[in-house]
Amino acid sequence: MKNNRGKGLAGLLIALCAVALFGFFGYDSADDIKLGLDLDGGVSITYQAVGETPTAEQMSDTRYKLQKRVEAYSTEAEVYLEGADRINIDIPGVNDANAILEALGKPGSLIFMDMQGNTILTGDQVESAEAGIVDSQTGNKEYVVSLRFKPDGQQAFADATSQMIGQQIAIVYDGEIISAPQVKEAITGGECTIDGMASFEEAETLASTIRIGSLSVELQEMRSNVVGAKLGQQAIASSLKAGAIGFGIVIVFMIIVYLIPGLAASIALGLYVGLIVILLAAFEVTLTLPGIAGIILSIGMAVDANVIIFTRIKEEIGAGKTVQSAIKTGFAKALSAIVDGNVTTLIAAVVLYWRGSGTVKGFATTLALGIVLSMFTALFITKFILNCLYNLGFEDPKFYGIRKEKKAVNFLGIKNICFALSALAILAGVVPMGMRVASGESALNYSMEFRGGTSTNVTFNEDMSLEDISSKVVPVVEKITGEAETQTQKVAGTNEVIIKTRTLSVAEREALNQAMADNFGVETEKITAESISGAISNEMKNDAVVAVVIATICMLVYIWFRFKNIRFATSAVLALCHDVLVVAACYSLFKWSVGSTFIACMLTIVGYSINATIVIFDRIRENLKLFGNRKDLAEVVNLSITQTFTRSINTSLTTFIMVFVLFIMGVSSIREFALPLMVGIVCGTYSSVCLTGALWYMMTVKKNPEKQTKNQGKKNGI
Repeated sequence: MKNNRGKGLAGLLIALCAVALFGFFGYDSADDIKLGLDLDGGVSITYQAVGETPTAEQMSDTRYKLQKRVEAYSTEAEVYLEGADRINIDIPGVNDANAILEALGKPGSLIFMDMQGNTILTGDQVESAEAGIVDSQTGNKEYVVSLRFKPDGQQAFADATSQMIGQQIAIVYDGEIISAPQVKEAITGGECTIDGMASFEEAETLASTIRIGSLSVELQEMRSNVVGAKLGQQAIASSLKAGAIGFGIVIVFMIIVYLIPGLAASIALGLYVGLIVILLAAFEVTLTLPGIAGIILSIGMAVDANVIIFTRIKEEIGAGKTVQSAIKTGFAKALSAIVDGNVTTLIAAVVLYWRGSGTVKGFATTLALGIVLSMFTALFITKFILNCLYNLGFEDPKFYGIRKEKKAVNFLGIKNICFALSALAILAGVVPMGMRVASGESALNYSMEFRGGTSTNVTFNEDMSLEDISSKVVPVVEKITGEAETQTQKVAGTNEVIIKTRTLSVAEREALNQAMADNFGVETEKITAESISGAISNEMKNDAVVAVVIATICMLVYIWFRFKNIRFATSAVLALCHDVLVVAACYSLFKWSVGSTFIACMLTIVGYSINATIVIFDRIRENLKLFGNRKDLAEVVNLSITQTFTRSINTSLTTFIMVFVLFIMGVSSIREFALPLMVGIVCGTYSSVCLTGALWYMMTVKKNPEKQTKNQGKKNGI
């Protein structure tokens, strides 16, 4: 016994030291985390088209290509149109405009020419340019640039190279030859490589220049500034405080409800927070509000994994097992639900990063990191600490809780009522959307990030602090606009403040100018205003939709593969669609502002919903194997939902608490993000408990009517 206690004490000390060290280095690393434009600001660069005013299509195309270009520097960069011939780029987490301009390059014209000066093709006929490393015939590494041409450029390049074997093609950028590769053979496949580079850096520079030169419009730098955070210092401070308070409440809740296991989970979650901070800094992830949503979801999943395990331990103790045996069996039985739930969400995160852009990538990055860490802390760290505490002498079952078998609640008996409530909730939002569209309005209340707005530059007579801007300037602006989505950015080293709002009418612009003069003594002639496009382009919206569709299909396939039953997968996806539609209905009904956080909110709900559903389906799968033909199918479903009901409530409650504290303590822009997230958490819990099992049951009975009375587990493909 002494030996076990010694091991337990040593192990617990190691765990506590690890928490302290990770906490210390985590907070130290927190200063190294890159924050997005909404949290910390960055560099703002404005380019103007050279020559004749380009068409709207050309500007839109150029803007999208620039978006893809700057995402190599930061996935959270924003690119939007300003006026008819300008493009503005906001890049977060940096404060050296010159370094950014040097790294980004000057967007100029690109031409492929023969040595007589005849144009073969232009830069806008280049599809892509990527640096790479290949093995040469001698076994050495060669640095190359791989080019792919658009369909209209493929034939032109094929015709030219067929007649130029042995000659050089000059790649001319902004009037200067940047490369002159020799044609070795006719290139008819639309792809080629340029070799002869001395280093990978040289290859990357050439590829980058070709990419930036393939823009539809030639641009020149107009101005560049270092700007402050959009949400302001007050929003950041209140969010951090809210996160700390919410996390503290979750810790207290876990210890009160789950006793010794709750203490073990709390220590492990402390490690989790330290690790996530370190990894965000190590991988140089740019953290924004949508990224914080990914972290909130991953913390919820970390808590969820622990709750699943502890519920299993209580059940095993209630079945008469010793505490030590219950701990071992509890972790083993919880493994499949934890792995399936986390892997399903991880698949979604990977697809979203692969196919998404902008804030979608940021969300996916933080979510993926969080999922991997949550599984690690729950399955290994929590188990290690729990065994240490047991060896310290906490062997009495009263320290772990005892859960006796409960009588199954007839959840299927209320399925028709639940279906009707869900249909009404969705229709309550869909009908107003349809009416607005029919009257020529937008279906939802799109924010300036979608529909664009007005950017007003105000030069104050004194240097306004971020706190003064948030507390004094913003209320004056919002009194005129009547909306709470005002974004402000302070230009470093000047008295200038950029105020972004919804599109203002001429009268509203004049009212804003007068308000600035009356309240702050600003000279109205120093106030300028420009119309700006939304930071979320149509291409980015399409990228997000495609990413979500592919992620949903991949999740469906994974669930089908793991549960060997397409009805499980179909039920999960239907419930997922239900949750998204209900939250969208709330956006419609209450006219909540739809911005980039809307995308993050919906993605969070998708991840949360699918994870909660997997836990219930895992228990149904287990009970089908356990009871075979001894229970009716309806009994199995009701019992499975009852057994996981406490887990569903406790997990939702802990995640809800964190978001609720954020809602209570946050500024208006934070509350607009937290409110729909709370609705999504409640909706996800409801659909998992009341809809998914019922949907699976109905589809199973419809396909096999005999299963309504007797469960044929083996014939069901389990």
